[in-house]
Amino acid sequence: QVQLVESGGGLVQAGGSLRLSCAASGRTFSSYVMGWFRQAPGKERESVARISSGSSTYYPDSVKGRFTISRDNARNTVYLQMNGLKPEDTAVYYCAASNSLLGSLRESGYNYWGQGTQVTVSS
Repeated sequence: QVQLVESGGGLVQAGGSLRLSCAASGRTFSSYVMGWFRQAPGKERESVARISSGSSTYYPDSVKGRFTISRDNARNTVYLQMNGLKPEDTAVYYCAASNSLLGSLRESGYNYWGQGTQVTVSS
C-alpha cells in the first residue's frame, strides 16, 4: 500500500509560481512511476506530468516549458514546480503512483491517488 499526501496548493496571480509536493508512504517509492494530474470544474481529469523510476519525464504540450516534475527518493517525495501560471491552470491537482511504466501511460494504470490540492490562478 502507498499513501500519497499532496501539499503546496493555493491562490496565485497569473504569471506566478507554485511548487506542489507529494509525500508518499512505503519503502518502494523509488520503483513507482509518479504522475501529476489535474481536474478543473466541469472537465475531465488530465495528466500534466509523469516521472519514471529512472527520472525520465513527460509533459503534455499544455504545460511543457512551464511545469517541471522531479522526485527525491530519499524523501519519498515528488514535486511539481509550476511557473508562468495561467488562469486555465486552475484545478485540483492530484498526485498518483503507478507500479508499471506501461500502465502509467493511462490514468487507469495508476494504483494509488492522493486527495488533491487546489490551485487557483487569478487573472
